[in-house]
Amino acid sequence: MMTKIAMLGLGSMNGAILAGLLESGVSPDDVLATSRSTESAHRRSQQFGVEVLSPEDGARLSRAKTGTGAESSEAIEGSSAEAAYAANRTAAAQAEVVFLGVKPYQITDVCTEIRDALKPEAVVVSVAAAVTIEMMEAALVPGQPVIRTMPNIPLSVGAGVVGLSAGTHVSKQQVEQVAELLGASGSVHVLDEDQIDALSAIAGSGPAYAFYLAEHMAAAGAELGLDPRLAAELAAQTLYGAGKMLVENLGDNDAAQLRRNVTSPNGTTEQAITTFDTDSMGQTIRAGTKAAAARAAEITDQLKSE
Repeated sequence: MMTKIAMLGLGSMNGAILAGLLESGVSPDDVLATSRSTESAHRRSQQFGVEVLSPEDGARLSRAKTGTGAESSEAIEGSSAEAAYAANRTAAAQAEVVFLGVKPYQITDVCTEIRDALKPEAVVVSVAAAVTIEMMEAALVPGQPVIRTMPNIPLSVGAGVVGLSAGTHVSKQQVEQVAELLGASGSVHVLDEDQIDALSAIAGSGPAYAFYLAEHMAAAGAELGLDPRLAAELAAQTLYGAGKMLVENLGDNDAAQLRRNVTSPNGTTEQAITTFDTDSMGQTIRAGTKAAAARAAEITDQLKSE
């Protein structure tokens, strides 16, 4: 029996997860998603080939369930929030795994909205930063299985990283089920929740660091006289190749050793590395990464106080 999956919200992260799931062989018929507007629901449905419920669909389904007439229809459609809740509840009610892909400040609200619609054995999986397992469990029916994840955007191209932390009521089998779903398009690392912010600072935000490096490598190439498009292609392909070498050499050579292998004494590469060190580029990267982790903790504290 195939696992039925609900994707509540199809922003960048849930969209990346869905792309990876479908690429790995999950049937579109086993996925029911929601989106914030009719336009985005139609666009995402066309993109992924899955059914995507809009708030208007939620209003229609709510009317059909309650048997209400035109006056109630206008009331429901007049409340976009209530219509969106109805769509989320409809999708969640049919699923064994429910991915919450909304903004961090919306996670506990969505948990409250769907709590009575969920199957008791359904696993609620958050992909949002900063929202703790405890916060989600408090918003759901006691005993509802919860998993907190921190995926990154390369899931959409089959090269992602996911941190996964199990809640109080999740079985080993359920952890393995969710890990298998996500593992088809990336590497999954099960870890204690207190390590999630650190993983987020490296893997969650990390793609942006790589894009930032590529951006400035390309800009430097253009300043040296290369065609800007060629410079951008060279930067992208170089980072891709270097990343592939890093992954293929895990356990044999770390990043520092690979760097030394291509840095000839008194050569051009050594001159670049010396300049980076003089400008404290390494320390800046470490400081920025720590700032990302600290910000995640700050957001958690803010959400807890609201």
